[in-house]
Amino acid sequence: MKDEMSIEKYLERINYKGDLSVSYDTLSNLVYCHFTSVPYENLDILNHLPLSLEIPAIYDKIVNRHRGGYCFELNALFNWLLKSIGFQTESFFARFMLNETAHTVPIRRHRVIKTEIDGKAYIADVGVGNEVPIRPLQLCENKVTEMRGITYRFITDYLIGWILQYRNALKNENEWKDIYGFTEEYQYEIDFVQPNFWCQYSPDSPLNRQHKIAIRTKTGKNTIDGNLFRIYDTTASQLKITERIFEPSDLESLLSEFFGIVL
Repeated sequence: MKDEMSIEKYLERINYKGDLSVSYDTLSNLVYCHFTSVPYENLDILNHLPLSLEIPAIYDKIVNRHRGGYCFELNALFNWLLKSIGFQTESFFARFMLNETAHTVPIRRHRVIKTEIDGKAYIADVGVGNEVPIRPLQLCENKVTEMRGITYRFITDYLIGWILQYRNALKNENEWKDIYGFTEEYQYEIDFVQPNFWCQYSPDSPLNRQHKIAIRTKTGKNTIDGNLFRIYDTTASQLKITERIFEPSDLESLLSEFFGIVL
């Protein structure tokens, strides 16, 4: 399998046809193309199929079989792509904080990628189905960046480290909400094996209970949460949500039509 892996085939999978210089524009377009081509999905977890974090296995799943994955798969393979192109990267553990109750310290169950370009550090994260930036975000305290009506910033906490926050003007939200937090402690690939196992099998994991599927589109995103299908459309800077409850027999057609997944 290793001999069959190629940058070109990966780029074709994510519909990227641009420059491959080590620059912010390249990184930004790679992240965007990944989000709009490869879905976040937990189908294998729900089907009790063990997830391998070996790059050839993830490459086969995402590139050859046109599947998606979740953060430990998506960001592992994207990290391989960036390194193969020539980017210098580091991977960190993050505590996913979105929708957590106050005073709760969540387990570190997310992977993020940092890369430096022209002396500036950026977080490139293609492994989340929720409200994360669709372009790399500079790792700079209190710098506010707007993308599709959502503003983002990083703040720092003496215990959690860097915290990514967002504020969604399209939903008339004025308060900043935490997405995830991380410290800059270098992680080896083997370090992600144990939390990957936790996400698959722990009774406390939010990923082994119901379908969690999402893909970004040019005008918003498509999602499945349990048996609820939604289309988010942000055309003309306004948020329109179309949703419906679906039957289990409709799942395969939804996956094929709206997420590019053929089981």
